[in-house]
Amino acid sequence: MKNSVSERSFHIESGGDDDDDVNNDEYVGEGIGDNYDVSDSSSDGGSPRRSMPNSYNTSWPQSYRQSIDMYSSVTPPTIGFLGTPTLSRLSNSFITSSFKGHTPEIISSLIKPLIPTSKPEEDEQQQQPHRRSSHSLLRPPIRSRRSSSRKLLPDEKPPSAVSHGPPISRNCSYGQAVLNGINVLCGVGILSTPYAVKEGGWIGLSILVVFAILSWYTGILLKHCIDSEPEIETYPDVGQAAFGTAGRLTISIILYVELYACCVEYIILESDNLSSLFPNAHLTIGGLYMNSYVLFAVMTTLTVLPTVWLRDLSILSYISAGGVVASILVVGSLFWVGLVDKVGFTNRGTPLNLSSLPIAIGLYGYCYSGHAVFPNIYSSLKKQNQFPSVLFTTFAICTVMFAGVAVMGYTMFGESTQSQFTLNLPHNLVASKVAVWTTVVNPLTKYALTLTPMALSLEELIPGNQSKTHLYAILIRTVLVISTLFVALSIPFFGLVMSFIGSLFTMLVTLIFPCACFLSIHRTKVTLLQGSLCVLIIAIGVLSSVVGTISSLSRIIHNLN
Repeated sequence: MKNSVSERSFHIESGGDDDDDVNNDEYVGEGIGDNYDVSDSSSDGGSPRRSMPNSYNTSWPQSYRQSIDMYSSVTPPTIGFLGTPTLSRLSNSFITSSFKGHTPEIISSLIKPLIPTSKPEEDEQQQQPHRRSSHSLLRPPIRSRRSSSRKLLPDEKPPSAVSHGPPISRNCSYGQAVLNGINVLCGVGILSTPYAVKEGGWIGLSILVVFAILSWYTGILLKHCIDSEPEIETYPDVGQAAFGTAGRLTISIILYVELYACCVEYIILESDNLSSLFPNAHLTIGGLYMNSYVLFAVMTTLTVLPTVWLRDLSILSYISAGGVVASILVVGSLFWVGLVDKVGFTNRGTPLNLSSLPIAIGLYGYCYSGHAVFPNIYSSLKKQNQFPSVLFTTFAICTVMFAGVAVMGYTMFGESTQSQFTLNLPHNLVASKVAVWTTVVNPLTKYALTLTPMALSLEELIPGNQSKTHLYAILIRTVLVISTLFVALSIPFFGLVMSFIGSLFTMLVTLIFPCACFLSIHRTKVTLLQGSLCVLIIAIGVLSSVVGTISSLSRIIHNLN
């Protein structure tokens, strides 16, 4: 990569550094060969190049980089996802050590509660600059990012050399990057792969492999887009480089809505599994009767609501970092129930179901919705030329897991397979209890991490001079959580909602946008083969999106009626 994120964020401020003020044109396209290999010696630990302030972070959303890091890499420093444990010396807070690439202002905003605590009067004047809204704390203006952990007084001049924030750690090894990728991809989508085989048939399972190959290739295209300019760091930056502000806004909104829809899925997932464990649970308050599904949906909402008010998410980091472990436990439990507990793998199934194949397309597409995080994984790599191999290994492992669960689940339960295979497991078995409770606990820890990026983007819109911005932030997050409850109760169809998300949003983010942005950014250097592949992938993405979205919406409307 031409300039790592750490190098791009390191800009020296000095009165005698006028010679370092270079034009962006010196970097755009520099070193891009026919294969777009723009890696330099810094990828292997060589000396860094000069870099510039990031001009892409002046448009909404400015909190995207930090919020997606929070969503994907809030992990204990001992695990070392997207960073190195040595930085844990900076603070006892796991959030501080997780946000290796963020300014002290950003870190301080994430480790304090939304409601500010009272401070001694002697500290009030010094701490006043920190009493701001989250959007002002997360906004990274060029002249306000400091490398020193000590806050400068208003009348104090900075030293002759001040960086624009601590550089993002680039000590992530190959194995750590692969684990990060698996942690992102292996989410709740793995629960519905047996249902996808039921909907599409055995031949439809080949779509999973096709999507894996196409998603791996578009991940590489996304890397080339990031390499095209040293200022590009995130997916919205890629959209802005390709299509201007409209591209940035479009991609950002779609990514945020996709995360919001995932939170809706969490509520449905929790309610489905808990109501299956306790089908007779109910509650009557006044004249309001709540059956088991509604009761557990409300209880789940009340459980996750306090977590979205937190600034310090380190408590959640221990469990949420175990997404890979949770996936292995669920897969192992399914295998144990089928083999050891002798439920058996006897169902033959059907070769192909054309009528419901579009539902399967959306479900398979949902499994590979990780492109929003790939830039973060790329920038964290110690050797960034390993990124294609990291992606290949990640997709290969995840595809084997998805396919294995799909085959085991469908051969165990056949046409009775439900949208989550955990609903089919016999509740009296120990392995079933492990799978179900692992499925229940994991989304509870990830809900706040998933909703926070959207919440922070909305908090950016709060005027910075308001005196009650913390209260506004709580209000925004509360409204978002309650709205996910109402959506989940209105459309309580886990598999169909997942198919809709995979058909509409994932196809755009994973297949269509990376190809379109690549063709726009590298329009003069794209070979005939590259152009043809991109057009083919866009066509596949558009066709899958249209067919899958219409089919899932039709089924949802039919079930509601």
